[in-house]
Amino acid sequence: MAEHSAVTYSTAEGNDYAAHEQTYEGFIRLVKFGTAAVALILILMAIFLT
Repeated sequence: MAEHSAVTYSTAEGNDYAAHEQTYEGFIRLVKFGTAAVALILILMAIFLT
């Protein structure tokens, strides 16, 4: 059976935590701007299509 010991992701070889954080920050930024863009489109549709 597999051993169930402490998770060692942060100490495992080959993990680039700085790159992981940078990718996550980029994703969050993309979601923010994407949400704002959709809200803007909906507002413009409400103004110009009614």
